[in-house]
Amino acid sequence: MTRSTLDQLPNIGPRSAAWLATVGIRDVATLRRLGVAEALRRLLAAGHSPSMNLAYALHAGLAGRHWQSLDADERGALIMMVDGLRRERTASPSRDTGRCGWCGDDPLYMRYHDEEWGVPVHDDRRLFEFVVLEGAQAGLSWLTVLRKRDGYRRAFADFDPAAVAAFTEADVAALLGDAGIVRNRAKILSTVGNARAFLELQARHGSFDRFVWDFVDGRPRINHWHSLSEMPATTPESDALSKALKAAGFKFVGSTICYAHMQATGMVNDHLVSCFRHAELAGGR
Repeated sequence: MTRSTLDQLPNIGPRSAAWLATVGIRDVATLRRLGVAEALRRLLAAGHSPSMNLAYALHAGLAGRHWQSLDADERGALIMMVDGLRRERTASPSRDTGRCGWCGDDPLYMRYHDEEWGVPVHDDRRLFEFVVLEGAQAGLSWLTVLRKRDGYRRAFADFDPAAVAAFTEADVAALLGDAGIVRNRAKILSTVGNARAFLELQARHGSFDRFVWDFVDGRPRINHWHSLSEMPATTPESDALSKALKAAGFKFVGSTICYAHMQATGMVNDHLVSCFRHAELAGGR
């Protein structure tokens, strides 16, 4: 699969691209999935000092624009974001407790890292929840989606795939006015379509759990990364999962999203070996 490299974005120089590569962001698809805030948070956690010009370039570049085209409001919002991220680094619980640096200092993000990320999930309803949330994340940061999780739970019938599969055009129209979720028509429609495809896979394989875990032979893959730069954005397994889901009629299931799903649901243990959760989840392996 051909992936757009970071140097294809306007104003991203080789030094910035090299910095981003050290924190696992080597292509545009990964940057788009994580979002600008998460990219900068990772750079700060790794000891880099990203400039405002880099923040401008990343934000504008993802929209296919030159950073000089940003208006005063956009620049002001980015300045506030970067200032907030820098303040987070002044006293980082992630560094003190040995967490993976990507979760930063946001309490919600840290709780997700500590309690959920990488924990094997075998309940079909929970797996559908992650299918929905990972699809909603496309082009946004995961933290943005986590903050809307309760909104999604309410809007999409507590992630009951049978109920979501029965949604009508009127339901879709109502969801477009719901500020508790990402109000993107394509993503909302894909959630309904994915629910229907999810039920078909359940019927064909006995459970979605059985279908999806077959891509790692039914057991979590235990990785041993020492830095974020070693962590891939995709793997042959995520490529295969993406291809199979697309063939089954799913949308917003590119390989990068599928690998994020595999990380979130414990199909792979991608906690850094320095993180306290790696050993807890690896069970000695």
